Amino acid sequence: MAVYTEVSTREARALLRQLKLGELTTLQGCARGIENTNYFASTKRDGQTFDYVLTLFERLTLEQLPFYLRLMKHLAERGIPVPEPMVNARGDLVFELKGKPAAVVTKLRGHSELAPTPTHGAAVGTTLAKMHLAGRDFPLSQPNLRGLVWWNDTAAVLLPQVNPTQAALLQSELAYQNHVAASSAWAALPRGPIHADLFRDNVLFDNVHGQPELTGVFDFYFAGVDSWLFDLAVTLNDWCIDLDSGAHDPERCQSFLRAYSAVRPLENAERALLPAMLRAAALRFWISRLWDHYLPRQASLLQPHDPDHFERVLQQRVMHPEVANLLEMSL
Repeated sequence: MAVYTEVSTREARALLRQLKLGELTTLQGCARGIENTNYFASTKRDGQTFDYVLTLFERLTLEQLPFYLRLMKHLAERGIPVPEPMVNARGDLVFELKGKPAAVVTKLRGHSELAPTPTHGAAVGTTLAKMHLAGRDFPLSQPNLRGLVWWNDTAAVLLPQVNPTQAALLQSELAYQNHVAASSAWAALPRGPIHADLFRDNVLFDNVHGQPELTGVFDFYFAGVDSWLFDLAVTLNDWCIDLDSGAHDPERCQSFLRAYSAVRPLENAERALLPAMLRAAALRFWISRLWDHYLPRQASLLQPHDPDHFERVLQQRVMHPEVANLLEMSL
């Protein structure tokens, strides 16, 4: 989250009143993330306090937003712990604030776990599998806007910026991923709405009777229709690695995959392409972070991510494809 567009208390209060969410009591800008402007907003209604997240979308359009917000509502109605978008009397989910599309969603309880144990990973695996299955009957469709087409287009802009070693890695990996995407195995992968950004800081936990309980999954604004395996790989590449080296953590990987497959077992095509998708997921976020590093946008409270991290993850996935065989043994 970040603050690119400053919102005054008066402006936020007017929107919250329109949604009949009570009187605004506090408004605080959020420093995490890099895509949108976000504020935490608290209101009082009938003597009770309610917490929300107010988001102004800096890149997404009015036409794109219903997919994300309707998906969140769809999942919430099926018991997945996600933020619920607030609607006005007409049922609208998207509004205008400071000339930009905006939305208000419920704020979930809990905190992010940045040093997860196998128990945390198992909870994420279970929830991700349930989320994939819950999205099967979602009626809207939108491609993954940060998919292969975006990787190719964005890498072309980045190549003059990076050093020769990085350029060689970018070009070779793109050639490999384009080859994979042209295969029949790739076409056979099961698909549906995916989160596409299920990192540690996008999941919340609470401590219940001394045990971690997953209380929320949020930030769906990279979601799209893509292979469930890609979503799995994105998640594995964050929850189940050593952050310093990018190497996989066997215990966390096994715990995560066992929990996921207990809800939705992987198909043969998915097992075959797990190594390639782990590489694809690392490439996607390396390109994204290079883009934000070399072509940054100005924002208050912005905390950009280090692109070198996913370069290391990609190198690990390329150099150690046998990792995927170890992961498969846990299924």
